[in-house]
Amino acid sequence: METMRQVVVTSTEDIRVEEVPRPGPPGEGEVLVASTLVGICGTDVHAAAGHHPFIDRPYRPGHEVVGVVEQVGPGVADLAAGDHVVLEPNLACGHCRQCRNGRYNICRNLAVFGCQTAGGMADAFVVPRHRLHRLPAGMSDELAALVEPLATPVHAVRRAGVGPGSRVAVLGAGPIGLLVLVAARHAGAEVVVVTDVLSEKRERAARLGADAALAADDPGMVARAAEVLRGPADVVFDCVARESSMAQAIDLVDKGGTVMVVGIAAGPIPVPLHLVQDREISVIGSLMYVREDVEEAIALLAAGAVEATDLVTATFPLDRAAEAFAASSDPQQVKVLVAVGRPS
Repeated sequence: METMRQVVVTSTEDIRVEEVPRPGPPGEGEVLVASTLVGICGTDVHAAAGHHPFIDRPYRPGHEVVGVVEQVGPGVADLAAGDHVVLEPNLACGHCRQCRNGRYNICRNLAVFGCQTAGGMADAFVVPRHRLHRLPAGMSDELAALVEPLATPVHAVRRAGVGPGSRVAVLGAGPIGLLVLVAARHAGAEVVVVTDVLSEKRERAARLGADAALAADDPGMVARAAEVLRGPADVVFDCVARESSMAQAIDLVDKGGTVMVVGIAAGPIPVPLHLVQDREISVIGSLMYVREDVEEAIALLAAGAVEATDLVTATFPLDRAAEAFAASSDPQQVKVLVAVGRPS
């Protein structure tokens, strides 16, 4: 029996590479993909620490996956061996009301590849054809590794209704917050303020086009942000999802405005509902994305909206996955990748 390498995460102290059976030939409508680059995100870090509310340990990570088609199954005519692809990891039932309405990202029976199922931080994997997007010719694997992280902000910005003239605040300058900045600018936001506790991340936000990058722990932050925004924000994106960030979001947003929760909270957090009610504030959640968001993310990256070097701060080989997870827990890092095969 042919075997392959696959990463298994039991805890932050127990991340190992195991030999497991290599997936067999793809079935009807399926594709066998050889992984090349896999991103590690906050979801993975929280899950490894046992803090993710919807991922049980041990788990086999890898939902931000770039790869090369090795073999296509019967019925797959629009992909061929050698095509570079990126994974869309949400696995929906296709039958519930949400799926029928095109919102399969919140499918009632949703599972996420690499979270609730074995993922792509492995030499190879098999998925249905409709979970893959072909990459444009010439797009590097490093840049393609940002497709999945960018699709989440594209979806959140679209749901929040950001458009020309919007005044936007983004709380948190990790990968998602920085890409919310990019997506909001593309949607036409007139002014964007980004906050973070780390000066290095604020500097990165400024380089990516923030009108101001403010210290999140500065007692005068809300007042300073209002000066830059020329009033309260139309939309605040909470990419931190803690009690302190939610309180700041409510303070920053205008009456009738929107607080979009993009970060993953470790559990229940208090929300100042008296202000939500009194000011008619909309507090909305945003989960992952749908196909149009992934396609928009690919188009934005192909157009040069952001470069891989703007966000990718470290790359480790698969056999050093434990080091990659440790690096991802370092607040100085932004996007950490695991190289499985040889990147293009």
